[in-house]
Amino acid sequence: MNSFKLPYHLIVEEGIYDRIDEVMSDYIPNIGRKKAIIVSEDNLVNIFKDIVAKLQTEFENSELYMVQDGYFDDAVNLAKYIVMNDIEVIIGFGGGRVLDLAKYAAFVSKKLYLCLPTTLSNDSLASPVAVLGTVGKARKTFRCTIPSSIIVDVNVIMGAPEKQLLAGVGDTVSKYTALNDWKIAAAKNEAKVDDFAYMISKMAFNSICFNEEKNIKSKSFIKMLTQALVMGGLAMEIAQNSRPSSGAEHLFCHALEENFSEYVNVPHGIAVAMGAYGACIFQNRNIWKITKMIKSYNIPVKPSNWNITEEIFVKAWQQASDTRKDRYTILNETDLSDDRLKEIYQKMESEF
Repeated sequence: MNSFKLPYHLIVEEGIYDRIDEVMSDYIPNIGRKKAIIVSEDNLVNIFKDIVAKLQTEFENSELYMVQDGYFDDAVNLAKYIVMNDIEVIIGFGGGRVLDLAKYAAFVSKKLYLCLPTTLSNDSLASPVAVLGTVGKARKTFRCTIPSSIIVDVNVIMGAPEKQLLAGVGDTVSKYTALNDWKIAAAKNEAKVDDFAYMISKMAFNSICFNEEKNIKSKSFIKMLTQALVMGGLAMEIAQNSRPSSGAEHLFCHALEENFSEYVNVPHGIAVAMGAYGACIFQNRNIWKITKMIKSYNIPVKPSNWNITEEIFVKAWQQASDTRKDRYTILNETDLSDDRLKEIYQKMESEF
């Protein structure tokens, strides 16, 4: 039997950030009196002054830590500071970079971690991995732990930039090809499929695929997207790897991030949705399903809109497998010739 951890709380409500102490009292009584550190960013603290002030009031023995770059060394240094100063509670208040750094620092320091997202751009809010900067512009995925509690304030998320929410949708869309790559790898004895994790991740995809509400700023959609992203993260925790959420489409994204960051800056969720379109073709899957989802949510996957030229698109796909050489995907057995990739590029340019 697999051994995995689940959060003590998953709460998605309006105004919930005003009463964290109350909702956590069933798990840790008087948590507000414990020594805490609130990890965030300068711009978010300025935008959400009232919420941050309320958190500081509820956690009467707390301090603020502002994330600057989100590098691995920053996370380790934060963990060291937490241990040296006997801090008991870590509160991540922000987007992906903040949450990843806080999550990894909590993992290293073995402290309680509360995840309070300000946007829903990918499944990192619940996943057992953290993506942190390493050398130069390169970013690496590190194994860690999932949050003790995930608490989402609908009112805060409704104010998030639309592009970030679309990235969250794109991250969920990409599970269509990631899950199939998992099966492809298993057929080659390169991976073992965990049926329960597979089911949870597929449920996340289906919840967005077959959802009739397409207004991403509606309260009902925000609740559904939160659940989808959390399910994606928990599927990885159950499988003890990122297979339920990461296949060829993610390798394409990694290639863009690691080899072309000087020219291209695409949000992770948008990049993997873009990659899912190509991966779907490589897998000989139903491209209509991916196309319909991308169009129904207006996910901006047209490559040229992100300064991705035909040349960069071709090279990114051809270099994708090298970003994670231990991961078997459809890229190990498909045609990645210049002509075929150029054809897909032109198809995406005209389709979207």
